[in-house]
Amino acid sequence: MTGNRTDLLILGGGLAGGLCALALKARRPDLRVTIMERDAALGGNHVWSFFDSDVDAAARDWVEPLIERHWDSNEVRFPDHRRLLGDGYNSITSERFDRVLRETLGPDAIIQGNAADVRPDKVRTEAGDWIEANAVLDMRGFDDRPDGIACGWQKFVGQLVEVLGGHGVERPVIMDADVDQSDGYRFVYLLPFDSTRIFIEDTYYQDDPVLDRDLLAGRIAAYADAKGWKDARVVHEEEGVLPVVTGGDFDSFWPSNSAVARAGVRGGFFHPLTSYSLPSAVDFASWLADQMPLDGEALERKVRARAAAHWRQAWFDRMLARMLFKAADPADRYRILQRFYRLPAGLIARFYAGRSTMADRLRILAGKPPVSIPRAIRAILEKS
Repeated sequence: MTGNRTDLLILGGGLAGGLCALALKARRPDLRVTIMERDAALGGNHVWSFFDSDVDAAARDWVEPLIERHWDSNEVRFPDHRRLLGDGYNSITSERFDRVLRETLGPDAIIQGNAADVRPDKVRTEAGDWIEANAVLDMRGFDDRPDGIACGWQKFVGQLVEVLGGHGVERPVIMDADVDQSDGYRFVYLLPFDSTRIFIEDTYYQDDPVLDRDLLAGRIAAYADAKGWKDARVVHEEEGVLPVVTGGDFDSFWPSNSAVARAGVRGGFFHPLTSYSLPSAVDFASWLADQMPLDGEALERKVRARAAAHWRQAWFDRMLARMLFKAADPADRYRILQRFYRLPAGLIARFYAGRSTMADRLRILAGKPPVSIPRAIRAILEKS
């Protein structure tokens, strides 16, 4: 592509980058958008999910083709509380994500390769070719914890299993925390894709980022066995370690002298407590389609200002993350989420979407906390 200029070059074909390309294709079809991805497939190896309330009607038309399965409700389970929630739920598989993007964008819009030199208006590949663009947007994520971020970690292994004779699960279980809690907040996540295939993910929150894949895979097998799924056969597996942000400094995370715009997880556009990124990714993609300047340096300034606003708005969620890690002993952390899921359904939906109101925040903090009060106060007062 040397000498063949594109309007926007997106580095990284993951969820956030792909959503930006789809939004621009839907709303700015006159623009030429190119994705550069290091791997052969777009989207990696993931299942992403979201509530109906996470995505507004204006974006639903270009998100809809990505959905592999929709359910009309979901549920949560805790040692002392169970609840059925009426918010619809949706899942996107990376295989469908890759197929829809290629069909929608066309083969000329996708380049496989690694970036060796990234500038606001061009990128040099490891092969030595320059790709010129009116603007570059870096959405490659992070391999390690970025500068300026204080965090704990959400770690998971997920397996899609096929259960001969059927599993009997009717709807997604967002959190089944009625499991052993001795080493930190832990839950099992269930997605019944059909009567025999169910995705089982074992997730837990800990202070360190080390993932013990074999431990979690063993827990999944034990969970399936306890449910009577004796003939469960693993047909797909994924794993991940995600930051749960408890504090930090935005100017260290994204210095003011940066030249290249960045977004997605690399830009801090995710929920600090849940590590949930799809609502922010959809909102950002819609904003980009409406307001993207065709100049790399101008794009960096506008995106950085939006990221800074997102950081300021998320102070409350970082405070809740501190409470989870610092106000409760590991075995008691589930009590915070158990109490949260007794709150009004609308509040819960707004929280996941990153749209909590001041009234929501006051309601979350009202009453006696299910953790040490002195430790909770210290977590609240700590700089976020």
